[in-house]
Amino acid sequence: MTKGQSLLLGLAVFGLGALGYALFQANGFEGFSAGIAASALLMVLVVGWTATYLLRALSGNMTYMQQRRTYREAYDAATTEALQRKFDALNPEDQLRLLRDTGQLGPEAERPDSAPASGETTTAETLHGEA
Repeated sequence: MTKGQSLLLGLAVFGLGALGYALFQANGFEGFSAGIAASALLMVLVVGWTATYLLRALSGNMTYMQQRRTYREAYDAATTEALQRKFDALNPEDQLRLLRDTGQLGPEAERPDSAPASGETTTAETLHGEA
């Protein structure tokens, strides 16, 4: 919210108070009674509005927080896809080396040129979920 919008909002609240005073006077309230009734109504509105703001702030449903969450999810998805494409473009030896270097596989992981024993799955099958 800009400073100008804040000022306009303050003027709108002030205008609501004046409008409430005029409406209460038109409906039979006199002098101070109309002013007190308009002030009380305006106070209830402002307290209610503030309560909804605090509820949104404490629950994390603020517009900024939602935008950050959405941006982060999109960023993570895009980078994951790009990294997966680069990883898939590597030859199997480089894939294994990279997985070992990053700690995804232990040093005892088999080499791609060695044949698995009967019933065992290859690292490539494990990587691509074909086990």
